[in-house]
Amino acid sequence: MSDVVLPASSIEAVAPANGRRRFLAAGGAVLAALGTPAGVGAQASPRIRIGFWPVASALPFFVAIEKGWFKDAGLDVEPLKFASAQQVMEAMLSGRAEGSANGTASAVLAIGEIAQPGLFKIFCTNPTNAKYVLDEFIVAKDSPIRSLAELKGRRVASGPGIQNVTLAKVMLERAGAGPMAVTELPIGQHVASIAAGQVDAAYTLEPTGTVGRLNGSTRTLEVGVVAKYVLGDPMAPWHGGSASLTSDFLSKHGDVAKKYMAAYRKGVDLVKQKPDEARPFLKGYTAIEGPLTSEVPMSDYLFSTDFKPADVAYFQKFYDLFTDKGVFERKVDVGGLLYKA
Repeated sequence: MSDVVLPASSIEAVAPANGRRRFLAAGGAVLAALGTPAGVGAQASPRIRIGFWPVASALPFFVAIEKGWFKDAGLDVEPLKFASAQQVMEAMLSGRAEGSANGTASAVLAIGEIAQPGLFKIFCTNPTNAKYVLDEFIVAKDSPIRSLAELKGRRVASGPGIQNVTLAKVMLERAGAGPMAVTELPIGQHVASIAAGQVDAAYTLEPTGTVGRLNGSTRTLEVGVVAKYVLGDPMAPWHGGSASLTSDFLSKHGDVAKKYMAAYRKGVDLVKQKPDEARPFLKGYTAIEGPLTSEVPMSDYLFSTDFKPADVAYFQKFYDLFTDKGVFERKVDVGGLLYKA
């Protein structure tokens, strides 16, 4: 895949400063200006630019930033906010990012692997299902639609990118709606588009469903849909999003990478053990803020070093769908992408 030059408006760098976040347009000149200052010794920690998509499953990354755990570890971490998972992957391909946060579409990352074999290693996934909710179909609050099958012939939107579109089409067909076209829309537009009557439903990701429910615009039609319709079990772990580091960074800065992953794990632990304490850190990174953060369902998280054979098998089944549909040019081996300490 060739490098895609993104407009400055599509990329934002987010960094905490006295409780406030600065949004900086990313571009070649800006990144150069933000580089290591002249005179800093060789021992200075390299900048770790991490791309993220504004979905709830990236919460451990947000927590680690806001709690200062990366900084405490002596790390220079720069969060980069992108409009889609594809842009995160393209930034990694072009060397503009050293990794991705949780919530970055795993299938999109695999496309980067196909384009450049050995591009990255996944160190943490955010498995979701009917219990740990991320993926869902939503409709208007007063819509008469009660099942995915009833979406047949309706106008349905999905999030941007090949993973979202492919999954939406497959799930609609398997749920009985038949082959359907799907309109790509930024997830931030899903609730407004349904409320305005522009689409009848959307396959979306949290916190979108929570936002629509709380403002009275939409309701959830079904959650955990990928686990049910793609993996065959509503409680199966769907490893739809992944945190990763590029192989180049791991090779050149192995010790720094281990510190980064250790600090990241602290974010995961807080989300899993004290979700109410973690939820407020969604503010500023996603579309949900203030008291509304207490309503957002949490994803589960699993480090690659803790994967069991069943986790690998379900992850592989997810990837194989994209091979079968011709989205992947070749089979992608999940085991080869997982970081092993």
